[in-house]
Order: sequence, then C-alpha cells, then structure tokens
Amino acid sequence: MTARVGVITFPGSLDDQDAARAVRLAGGTAVPLWHGDRDLRGVDAVILPGGFSYGDYLRCGAIARFAPVMAELVPAARVGLPVLGICNGFQILCEAHLLPGALTRNAGLRFACRPVRLRMEATRTSWTSGYAPGQEITLVLKSGEGAYVADPATLAALAAGGQVIARYADGNPNGSAAAIAGISNEAGNVVGLMPHPEHAVDTITGPGADGLGFFAPVRTGAPVGG
Repeated sequence: MTARVGVITFPGSLDDQDAARAVRLAGGTAVPLWHGDRDLRGVDAVILPGGFSYGDYLRCGAIARFAPVMAELVPAARVGLPVLGICNGFQILCEAHLLPGALTRNAGLRFACRPVRLRMEATRTSWTSGYAPGQEITLVLKSGEGAYVADPATLAALAAGGQVIARYADGNPNGSAAAIAGISNEAGNVVGLMPHPEHAVDTITGPGADGLGFFAPVRTGAPVGG
C-alpha cells in the first residue's frame, strides 16, 4: 500500500508544492493539509515545508506552533507519527518543543542561498534510512535564520544519543553549533533539517537527486517509519 504523506500549508509556506512533488517522485501519495484544520486525514507521515509561516512575525515558527493543525500533529508525533520539518518546518518543530534547541540568525546576518554538502550521521530515523552513515550529499540551503543553537548539555546529549542526522561538510555556512544541519528526537520519528531535500530530487534541476533519499521510506509501500 502506498504511503500517504501529509504536507501542511501555512500562510507564507513556499515549498509545500515542492515537498508534495518529492513525495510523488518517491512513489507516495501527497495529501494536502491546511493550517486551520484539526484533521490529519489519516496520513502515515507529515511534512512541514519551508517558507515564512505567518510572515515569521515574532520569530520564525512562533505563531505556526499554535495553528489548529498543530494541536493534532504534536500529540500524534509524540506517539510515533513520522514528521519531517524542512527549514521553516524545522523552526516550527523547535518552537513546538518536538525538537530541542532553536534556529537563530545566520552568522554574518546574511541570507544563505546555495548548494551545500552534508555528511549524514544518524541514518536509523524514519526519514534517513535511504542513506549510509558518513555518506556525503548535496542539498540546497536557503535561509536567513538557519543557525542551530542549543545549550552544551543538549548538544552533548544529541551527539551521544545519535540524534544528529547531518552536519555541514564544507564549512559552516550559517554558524550552526557543531556544524549541525539537522537533528531528530530520541525516538527518531521526528526530524528537522535546515537545507532543502525537496529541491534536490532529480537531475534536471538543482544540484542533483541526493535529496530523494529523505523521501525513500515512502517507496517501500509501507507507512513511513514502518
């Protein structure tokens, strides 16, 4: 059975259609979810796409965490629903306390927009099983507030618990602590990633198809994370 992957659209989302296309290219069924709904429509997994939810007022993701759909998503994620937050989606997951830490202004206070190399680390999560530990991939980074920060104890716990899914491999383009590009929760079903895998899913556009591995679980025909 083809996995049904929900893609949430918030006011200001930019990459919801790109994420839905990536799901389809991976062999899954993309299910549109609206920020004002309280129904996840029985999906097997959820993607929070990039963009500027609610105009990034207050701070990135701070308003989106209170959207009606999040009242359904948060408890579902806590009991195992696979959730992938990309860029602004990563920020929302941190604001909703589904992931630790926060995303702050890039080092140098400049918007970063370019392909970046990542080194994959934790590959036993619901979203990273398509990669091998140590594998280097190229995705697209486009963010102004993409520097991951956390207190030393949290950073140590993430490293010790195998929750760092990827680090920047060619420098540190936004000044993230320990060059962290993405993390997971302890259970491995919730993943946040600052670069965009949905912009690297074919060889016709973008830097190649390295990002398709993040959507690889939907190609198995089983629910993501199953």
